[in-house]
Amino acid sequence: MEKPPFHPFIAIIIGVISVSTAAIFVKLADGTPASIIANYRLLFAVLIMAPFVLVKHKQEFKMVSKKDWFFSALAGIFLAFHFIFWFESLNYTSVASSVVLVTLQPIFAFLGTFLIFKERFSFGAVTSMIIAITGSIIISYGDFKISGAALWGDLLALIGAVMITVYFLVGQSVRRRLSLMTYTFIVYGTSSITLIVYNVLLQHDFYGYSTSNWLIFLALAIIPTFFGHTLFNWALKWVSTSVISMSIVFEPVGASLLAYLILGENITWSQWLGGTIVIVGLFLFIVTTNKKKAQK
Repeated sequence: MEKPPFHPFIAIIIGVISVSTAAIFVKLADGTPASIIANYRLLFAVLIMAPFVLVKHKQEFKMVSKKDWFFSALAGIFLAFHFIFWFESLNYTSVASSVVLVTLQPIFAFLGTFLIFKERFSFGAVTSMIIAITGSIIISYGDFKISGAALWGDLLALIGAVMITVYFLVGQSVRRRLSLMTYTFIVYGTSSITLIVYNVLLQHDFYGYSTSNWLIFLALAIIPTFFGHTLFNWALKWVSTSVISMSIVFEPVGASLLAYLILGENITWSQWLGGTIVIVGLFLFIVTTNKKKAQK
């Protein structure tokens, strides 16, 4: 396998900071259907990528196997539904609660990599994963609301976690065979088409939004998409799905801080404590994973 131009964990850190802004942008687009926000996030991303991809990677598309087309498209469909469920959850529950539940995906990633890819984890890796997930739960402790609306939002966020985990699992092997831009373009393109069909079926208005909302759509396409998910896709060539998923556990910390600064959502003692535990768990997981690879 070729050597990465820089350490994949640098890309993962930038990606985590970038995806932390997504929930804030969605909250700021108040009143816009979740699937419309997701639709334009990915559609704008595809349009921005198109000139470069069609010029630089045109020949590679002709060499993509039917199998890789299928799994890339399947990953795109799961990504679309991840955004639908997660963005919709933010209409019912807080940023901290929603983001924490979405980032519980390591539980599903652990089961997926164990069952599908036969990946094994050391005792230290499992322990550090439990520590990080515990931190995520602590962050949400003081913010969960015992009400039907909040519980519905929590459920939607949890389903979103399942969707994004499957997205990573499906795309892991394909990403190692295709270039970053080709794979990302196929995935985002399929995801965008899925969302367009979804919005047409629900008869959502594609126009009539404020200038600020259009700017939010564009910001979502650039910051959490290109500097977030695209960097995660790039890193998948050198690290496993489980490492990506564990790294994203840090997202609640960044999202909670941004929610406090921009939306005025207070950061409670549980969020401070949980954030510290998440960082410790994440650090331990990365160190343990690197040691395991070095011993092979």
